[in-house]
Amino acid sequence: MRRLLPVLLLATVLAAPAPAAAQVSDLALAQRWAPVHYQDTDSTDHDADYLSAVDFDGNWNGLDNWEHQPTSPLLGTVSYSVVETSTHWFVGYGFFHPRDWCDSVLCGSHENDMEGLVLSVRRDGSTYGKLEGMVTVAHSDFYSFTPAGSPYVDGRESIDGPVILQSYGGQSRPTTRQEAKGHGLKAWDGAAFPGGDGVVYFPSGVAETPSNGNDRSVGYKLVDVFAAGGLWARRNNAETFASFGTFRGDNGKANAANAPWGWDDQNDGSDLQRGLLATDPARLVAAYFNGEGTFSLAYTRNAYL
Repeated sequence: MRRLLPVLLLATVLAAPAPAAAQVSDLALAQRWAPVHYQDTDSTDHDADYLSAVDFDGNWNGLDNWEHQPTSPLLGTVSYSVVETSTHWFVGYGFFHPRDWCDSVLCGSHENDMEGLVLSVRRDGSTYGKLEGMVTVAHSDFYSFTPAGSPYVDGRESIDGPVILQSYGGQSRPTTRQEAKGHGLKAWDGAAFPGGDGVVYFPSGVAETPSNGNDRSVGYKLVDVFAAGGLWARRNNAETFASFGTFRGDNGKANAANAPWGWDDQNDGSDLQRGLLATDPARLVAAYFNGEGTFSLAYTRNAYL
């Protein structure tokens, strides 16, 4: 029996299930997939193309951001949110600029601007999952992209191109690019900046201000949309929002910029309502793509809902 006891103990250890991995935090997940971001700048007013926090000027008043943009530090900041189903994480990012601007008074400039994206990440048992798709916001249209090896194929919407991955911080990350002035967002296509100048932002965790409009290494930090006192907590605050999901602004076209729960594609169908890219991304991704395989539409956690 004494000889058998070590063998029985060993068999018990080998048969015991491995301890479950700790649940990854939303910040860690968002940091893992945070994109390398290519921001085009315009030489007329390149500062207006720098990323910033919504409260970059020290307050949440949406009516003074246009005026404060030239004199306040524009520290690289990106908002994020995470919602999940049993099969996927949906990681959203919002890129804010105090001005959506242009060279003509008739071209529709407006105070405040937030455009962004949602990543569909399969929960495959690994710590951070596997990226399968990306949908971006460019003004009143959404665009869809997939990385190499994704099972996603065209659905209701045609896939607009690939997600180019780039290594940073020891991780292979998606890449994004925003245009100057209007800040429409798409996947980076690998091309050089129009005009040759632009800022490349990296998810370093440290908010930095570009040294000039052609700075190729600037850090940005992530800020949780659901943080106490943050963007979602202020969703009904009239100082920041003119209506649900629409920022208050009075320069140029009034009240023309949207938070993630106000993003909308102008022609993707009445069944895909305004705001779904943030609030119900599983339904939108399921409509935009086919070939998803096992794909749950039921949320295990969604603070928007």
